[in-house]
Formats: sequence, structure tokens, C-alpha cells
Amino acid sequence: MKELARNLCPPVLWRAMSSARRVLLPPKAAGHPGGQDLELYWDEEMAQMLETWGDGNAWSEIQFVMANCKGSVLDVACGTGKVMSILSDAPALELHGCDISDMLIGKARERGIAQDRLKVCDATQLPYPDNSFDFSYSIGSLEHFTEDGIDKAISEMARVTRTGSFHMMPTSRSLRDEGWLKTYQSFHNCSPGWWVPRFARNFGDVRVFSSSWEDPISVGSWFLCWH
Repeated sequence: MKELARNLCPPVLWRAMSSARRVLLPPKAAGHPGGQDLELYWDEEMAQMLETWGDGNAWSEIQFVMANCKGSVLDVACGTGKVMSILSDAPALELHGCDISDMLIGKARERGIAQDRLKVCDATQLPYPDNSFDFSYSIGSLEHFTEDGIDKAISEMARVTRTGSFHMMPTSRSLRDEGWLKTYQSFHNCSPGWWVPRFARNFGDVRVFSSSWEDPISVGSWFLCWH
């Protein structure tokens, strides 16, 4: 099971699995992405890893990002609902979540998140009406979509979001567009400049801020997108 997790795990997750294991296998160009590596989202051990990987970086940062927000919020690729649980202390937020994995959504329900606040769905085809939410966000997710999937997911989040949509993901430490790589899971390791136009097609104001998350080939970046 550990070998399976190592082969499939994205850099975002593997770094936090063990503080003693900091070295990634050399990335290999994977060519044009033909599809996402989805199997790990139905892996029980991976579900456990999702409970801790954002400690001290992304999970602290999302609380600051959402600090002055009020209204309904959609967590896209919410996984086990850990971030929704963290943000539940903010009384001004009505939290909803969606994920492609029914297993992970089941974990979110087990932690006490109401079933009517959760949906199993593909982020490229969100099952919500236009302008359903005041805000939306994703953390460590969009980089694993194909290019077509990225464009569709951003378009969908723009469609269902009235005000702002916030996204944290790894970007290349080299600041080069290194493309679709394969380490433990296929992902885009590209510069912030590669990402900004994709958000700007759907949002009028896109701002980029550094995250404290990092690994040997990537650094975290937040993309704060406003209508």
C-alpha cells in the first residue's frame, strides 16, 4: 500500500506524509496529458493523508483569505472535508463542498458535515445553478487536471460564483513552464504566468500571492480571482 501511495501521490501530499522523506524522484515529462490519475482518490490510506498535509501552510492561509468573506462558499475538490471543518468556526460562512470521489465525500459526512451541503461530481461539470455561491476555492487540485479540464473547471467555478474564487496550487520553482510532469501523480508544473491567463478568461481581476507551501521542484501560489 505504501508503494502504491508513493507511485500515485502528488508532490503536494507526499511532502507532508513524512518530514524525513523530502526527496522527490526526478520528474519525467509525461507528454500531452491524456487523462488524470484518479485512482488515489479512492484509496483509504490517501484519505488519511489528506487529513494532515496542509498543516502550517495552506490551511492557515485559507483562513486569512476567507477572513473578510461572508455568504455561501463552495469548496471544489473538498476531499474529506477537512478544510470545511477548519472554516466552520467562521459563522459568516455557509460552507458547501464537492468532490469526484464518493469515498472521500463519505468521509466528509462522517466528520459531521451535512449531506445536503455535499455533492459527488466532476468539477468540470458542476451541478449547481449560475451564481449559486458568493465565493469558491480549491487547494492543491487544479494542477492535476488536463489543460482542457483546467479551462472547463475554471469556467464552471466562475459560472457558479458571484464574487470571488480563490485557488492555491504548486507552481514551478524554476519559474519556467515545465509542463505536464509525472512524479507520484501527473500534474502541471508551470509558472504563475501560465496560470493567470486561464483565470483571466473568466474573472476580471486576478491577483497572485505566494504560499508558504513548497517542495523541491515547486512553490505554492494563490490565485485570487474576482468578478
